[in-house]
Amino acid sequence: MKTEYNVDEIRKLVQGIIADIDGTKNIDDIDFFHKPDKAEVREIIDNLFRIVYPGYFRDRSFKIYNPEHGFAVILEDVFYHLNKQVAQALDFCRLRGVMTGEERAREAYRITREFMRRLPAIRRLAETDLLAAYDGDPAAGCLEEIILAYPGLMASTVYRLAHELYLLRVPVLPRLMTEYAHAETGIDIHPGAVIGRSFFIDHGTGIVIGETAIIGQNVKIYQGVTLGAISTRGGQKLSGKKRHPTVGDNVTIYAGASILGGETVIGESSIIGGNTFITSSVPANTRVTVKNPEMEYRSQDNRRRKEEVEPGDEWCYVI
Repeated sequence: MKTEYNVDEIRKLVQGIIADIDGTKNIDDIDFFHKPDKAEVREIIDNLFRIVYPGYFRDRSFKIYNPEHGFAVILEDVFYHLNKQVAQALDFCRLRGVMTGEERAREAYRITREFMRRLPAIRRLAETDLLAAYDGDPAAGCLEEIILAYPGLMASTVYRLAHELYLLRVPVLPRLMTEYAHAETGIDIHPGAVIGRSFFIDHGTGIVIGETAIIGQNVKIYQGVTLGAISTRGGQKLSGKKRHPTVGDNVTIYAGASILGGETVIGESSIIGGNTFITSSVPANTRVTVKNPEMEYRSQDNRRRKEEVEPGDEWCYVI
């Protein structure tokens, strides 16, 4: 059946929507060319992965007989596009009107140059995360498998790249980077969080780590963990304040645990059981579990058998 279109009616609909884009709302800014480009940011991340993990994420133009030349081309590409995106971010977010075009260009170049200088240090941290994943997961067949297939390593690597730009006070871009990883992996790490070396995310889907969270060294986190704020009702008044917990060295946090609050500290070498809900500090070397849940089994003839789970069994599992 052929559909009849009323051209005049469609024209009126279009004109009504265009008329609504009148510049009076914050969402009406249609200056396409002075904003960070999400697609370009993703390309920058892809190229940075080719530097952090050389040989694992190939560029079609990469020539194996001259790898140094290939790396140089990739790095120059990253520098050019990152410098451009940093300048765009400085232009459109908060600093618009404060800096002249020349000042923004100089600041963008300084930031990009400093970020590139930090890449070797970022790579060293990525190496510790890789080894932590291999040591902590008996299902890992080899290091190569972790680099190519583990969402936790992807998320932590993007975080480490974005965190350096966050420390360099670049607006928007760090969040675009970690949100790209969030979309790809289901792991949401704010670039402002502070995370020590040898960080291992196992499985990872549903993990949330807030902006002011502090995580020590050799920490292992399972899927569904939240390191969040107790309340965000204060809105922008809470900006810059410690809202998320601190996790000490050598802590393991099992699946589904929620640890909330800026004053909450998990002491070093503690074990936080699955599905726990914590809003106050935990001393070092402490095991926290949900108290003796009761399991019920019902047979086909409707007879029931109850079984009490031993403390720790509800979270000490191997996949």
